[in-house]
Amino acid sequence: MRGESLDDVVREYLEEEREAREIRRRMADWEFIERQPPRVRAALKLYVEKGDIRLTSRIAGMNIDEFRELLRKARIPVVV
Repeated sequence: MRGESLDDVVREYLEEEREAREIRRRMADWEFIERQPPRVRAALKLYVEKGDIRLTSRIAGMNIDEFRELLRKARIPVVV
């Protein structure tokens, strides 16, 4: 961050988030996602868009480990 303006840091963060979202969208097994119960399906779709595993695991009614396993089955990568 040294030498970078706050605007540059924010711009870089937003670009990284956009790239992560695109990777999740591209790699997801959308047929698997669409076969899930409504609450789980909504949580998976939100995870693809936002990448917030804590929020989406709560929405799905699962603990984080259970939700991570579901992400594996849905072929949604955890991008950090």
